[in-house]
Amino acid sequence: MAVVLIVAIMAVMTVPLMHEHMAAREIDLIARRFIAHAQFACSQSLKLGRSVHITPLAGNVWEAGWLVKNNCGKSQVKTGCVERIWFSQGKITPVYFKGGGKQFIDPHSSQRGITFNAAGAAKTAQGGFVANRLILGHERDTRLERQLILGSGGRWRICDPHKDSKACR
Repeated sequence: MAVVLIVAIMAVMTVPLMHEHMAAREIDLIARRFIAHAQFACSQSLKLGRSVHITPLAGNVWEAGWLVKNNCGKSQVKTGCVERIWFSQGKITPVYFKGGGKQFIDPHSSQRGITFNAAGAAKTAQGGFVANRLILGHERDTRLERQLILGSGGRWRICDPHKDSKACR
């Protein structure tokens, strides 16, 4: 009886830790998937020699998901440009994008998204660099947070502000 009681107490104590660990893994999975899709968009822009975008799936909100696509302007259609959508990531619950950070908003058009130009650089519609971050949270544990940071050299980082407070700046 005593052994069963001890095992039950240990199980009750470890369940919250297990839930926190699972939530952190879910956030990390979505963060890695977003970065993989952004890196694919960058590589496709280099391969095609045209701009490729990663944008929110619905309107201007990242929580609905995102898609990777190329856009063909009127002048590019004449040169044989075919509009293509490569990836689409739907709703990502229980993970969500928190407010804060610039969320890859173009200051000139107020549209969210990242455009990789023909040279593979992340640029705004006006040609400026987009050094930015997205912040992910989890519904089950609001203390959990991951920041997806795109540096000026095109390198992505996933930062946990509770562990890497200096690196998240």
